[in-house]
Amino acid sequence: MIPDEFRELARAVNNWGRWGPDDERGTLNLITDELVRRAAAAVRTGKRFALGLPLSTDGPQIGLLPGRINPLRTMVSVHQPEPMLRDPAGFQSSEDVVVMALQAATHWDALAHVSYDGRLYNGFPMDSVSASGAVRCGIDKIGPLVGRGVLLDVARALGRDRLESGHALDASDLNAAEELGRVTVGEGDIVLLRTGHLQLLRKGRKADYCMGGPGPSMRSVRWFHERGVAALATDTYIFEVFPGERPDLMLPVHLLHLVEMGMTQGQNFDLERLAADCAEDGVYSFLLEATPQPFVAGLGTPVNPVAVK
Repeated sequence: MIPDEFRELARAVNNWGRWGPDDERGTLNLITDELVRRAAAAVRTGKRFALGLPLSTDGPQIGLLPGRINPLRTMVSVHQPEPMLRDPAGFQSSEDVVVMALQAATHWDALAHVSYDGRLYNGFPMDSVSASGAVRCGIDKIGPLVGRGVLLDVARALGRDRLESGHALDASDLNAAEELGRVTVGEGDIVLLRTGHLQLLRKGRKADYCMGGPGPSMRSVRWFHERGVAALATDTYIFEVFPGERPDLMLPVHLLHLVEMGMTQGQNFDLERLAADCAEDGVYSFLLEATPQPFVAGLGTPVNPVAVK
């Protein structure tokens, strides 16, 4: 039984029909051409920061979710001569293939990633997702994802190097991060939320990284809705606070963001270098390019976002 508290919050932040009955992009509709132009015009130094984790068998997956495997790269040819050429010293090629879960490393979730009450975002039925993938709200429906990125370094704002697992971020935490960065999150912004949790992964503490984490709580959902955030990514495995606020609700922020709001969310973003630079120069906004790989009917996508300051 889903509690009344959750139902009330879901009604308050629901965006179904806001961009039409057939919309499959949700809050990404808030990123306009003008906002992208302004973000590009704000680039001053040209410094670039790649935010994606390396794609290798040493990724963050430890077998918690069946089938969510780290990338397996294998060679299919090594210095293969072109069969039509007779010269053994001539053209040769080497190639490889990759097998991986689309949400194995740094990634965006498609709006179809989760469902409840038999529905996806915008009221599409849950049978829109089948063994063939997502007919509705798949990751291929997102298109280019470029705009103004804003780093909310909550850990630094609270005077911590890393927030502890179970730290449930609320509006006061987000406001503190805005104040630290002297930045105001506005409509169409892509928010990157730093908790410092990814440091555990860098130290080889994969189980600690994957089994819990700080993150957005139900008490933060209205804040993102009222600000008109287009997409939100964190430096954690689970995305939202875990263990959660209520034992009777599994990953409620996923349901509120993806299903009710239609807000694209990302996980495992490496924000450490970017955060250090923002702390040094005091600039916490930038041009962000984080376009998904267009896997047709995909439920997620690996991505290597790039912040340009």
